[in-house]
Parts: sequence; structure tokens; C-alpha cells
Amino acid sequence: MSAAAPERGANVLVESKPTSLGAALHGRSNSLGVVRLVLALLVIVDHAFPLGGFGIDPVWELTRGQASLGLLAVGGFFAISGYLIAKSGLSGDVLQFLWRRFLRIFPAFWVVLLLTSLVVAPILWVSRDRDLASYFAIRPDAPLGYLTENWTLHIGQYGIGEFFIDSTPYGEAVNRSVMNGSLWTLAYEWSCYLLIGVLMMFGVLVRARILVPIITGLLILLQLAELVEPQAVQTIFPMLAGEYRVSLTLTFMVGACLALYSRSIPFDDRLGLLSALVLLGSLRLGGFAIVGVVAGAYFVIYLGARLPASLQWIGSRNDYSYGIYIYGFLVQQVTAYLGWYRWGYVPYVLIAVLLTCGFAWLSWHGIEKRAMALKSWGPGRGLGFWLDRFRLARSRPRTPLT
Repeated sequence: MSAAAPERGANVLVESKPTSLGAALHGRSNSLGVVRLVLALLVIVDHAFPLGGFGIDPVWELTRGQASLGLLAVGGFFAISGYLIAKSGLSGDVLQFLWRRFLRIFPAFWVVLLLTSLVVAPILWVSRDRDLASYFAIRPDAPLGYLTENWTLHIGQYGIGEFFIDSTPYGEAVNRSVMNGSLWTLAYEWSCYLLIGVLMMFGVLVRARILVPIITGLLILLQLAELVEPQAVQTIFPMLAGEYRVSLTLTFMVGACLALYSRSIPFDDRLGLLSALVLLGSLRLGGFAIVGVVAGAYFVIYLGARLPASLQWIGSRNDYSYGIYIYGFLVQQVTAYLGWYRWGYVPYVLIAVLLTCGFAWLSWHGIEKRAMALKSWGPGRGLGFWLDRFRLARSRPRTPLT
């Protein structure tokens, strides 16, 4: 008995709508790039308030002191990063993974440190009719110390001498020199990468992924403990010291959970709307640190799948979001030093965005993209390759000395 032929005019092939988060975000067919770009720009919008002397970010008041617009944007970064990095950890070996993460973070970070201490600050110094030799003699917070204290991602020196203290609204407010206050989050992000690397080494992501939501649950308990007694967690676990280490690590791990279970997590507009409402409700009424983090992580990743396909090209090949993040604060401080904040909040933000995007373009095409081209070089060949080379070298017969 033969199968019945399809009716004339019927669609034989019907494109099914993805029902899981993993299917909706498959490959490069998503808008996570544009979401990250918007989040990076929101950090500039938020920082314009303190850096330009325009008061406190109104989001602080709207959320009853739970978060600023900048912290929400950084949280979105960490959620998306957790999703993408956990997906990356499912393939390849740990050496390849860490090498590629190193190339993505460190080269551009080192360049911004060098530009700050050896180009931007010296130009500002000599523009005030001071000789260059006296710049390198600055003490304390020496220019070279800005490099040696910060190169590991842990920011041990935020300023150089008295730069920006009496010449910018932010410097006057905090009474200290701060060149690039955004860089502190990079150490937290790198520690999250290392955590995924450890999980890869023990095969957790592939063979025991249930441990990832268990770790995330433990972080939720630590977050609750911090809310009850802010210093208790840092006292018991010194490695978790840092005002936002637990919260940002939790956000990252929620994104990692969404990645590992993406084939089972629904992609549904109703769930996306619910997550947005829960996020907004927690920000307004309380509970953002726990409930809002989970809902917000799903929402930003849902947006990456739900936004129009016409936006998917943004950030898919050229990712300027990292460059915007690492240059934004520095650009805003310099423009404030030049007095451009006096033109008003909106002009100050627009100028900062335009200049920062220019630096981000240079950073991506001049540094980041070139660094990532080395992803298959050296350590990028993988742990298996180098172990085979080591075994081969040991197995070769040694020529006796005569």
C-alpha cells in the first residue's frame, strides 16, 4: 500500500518554530551580539551621571537601592557570558578553552592600560605646560605602577597621581584619581572562566552537568547570607571577597545553567514576558538579588533569540561591545576633564558614545580580532596535541654520548 500523496498546493515543507532556548539560539542565528552592544552602551549612559556631575542614576531610586542601570547592564553581560562560555566549554579541551578566553580578554586589556599610562595621561600632563620627565616621577600612584599593579586584571591602582581629582566632577566627589573605573569587573569574569575550566577538567559539563545547578544553588544561599549579614560570607570564604563577586558569579552561573539545559528550557514568548515582569517587579518591590537575577538572565538570553532576524548581523562578526566597555569610562573622564560635561547630560553622553565607539572599532580591528586569530596557535592546538608530542618525545631512543 503506497503512502497518500500530499494535496495539491499544500506546503510540503513547513518551517517549525523553535520550542527550546537552545534551538532558538543555534549557531550564529541570534541577536546576542546586539544585546551585548546595547548593554555596553547602557554602561556609558549610567556612568554619565557620576562622571559628568549630574547626580545619582535615577534607577537607584526606582529600584530602592538594589541596582543601578550600569549594574543591570553588567549583570546582563555576565548572564550572556555564562551562557556562551558554558556552551564553549562543551566542546574542545580545557587548554584550548583557557587559551581562547585569555586571547579574548587580556591583549585588549593590556593595550588600554598602556594607552592610559603612556599616551593619554602624558598628553594631558604636558598640555598643562609640564615636562614629560616630571610625569614619570609622579609619586604615589606612579604611571608605571598603573601597569604593574593592574596587569593581572586585579585592579590594585585605579589612578595616576592626582589626575582628575580636582579637574572632574567624579574626582571631586570621591577625592581620588580614577582613570578607568569599569575595569574591576574583568577579574570577576576571568574567575568565572576559570571556574568553567575546572568543571571541564573534571568532565562535569559533559558527564555530571547536574553539579552546575547545584553550584548555582549554593551561590543563591551565599547571596541570601550576604543580604542578611553582608560581611559574613567574605569572613568565612575570603576567596569570595568583593562587593559583587557572589552576585556576578551567580548571574554567570545562571547563564551557564541555561546553556547546559538549553534543549530542555522552553523558548516561549509568554515565558519571556513573565521573566520581564518578574525582573521589573523584583527591582521595584524587592528580591532582585535572588529572583530578579534568575528572571533577568533568562530575559536577556530570550531577547537574543527573539529580536528580529534583521539584527542578527550586528556583533556576529565584529564584536565591539568589549572595546566599548573597556574604553567608555576613560573617554568619559577625559571629556569631563576637558569640561564638555558643561554642555549638558545628553551632549556629554552622545560625545562619549561616539568617541568610545571609535576606540572600540580600533580595538577590535587592531587588537582583539588579531589576537583571536591566534586561537589555534600554540596552546590553542589543545591538550591532547601537546600530550601526544610529549609522549612521542619520550618514546624516541636517546643517542648515547661517545
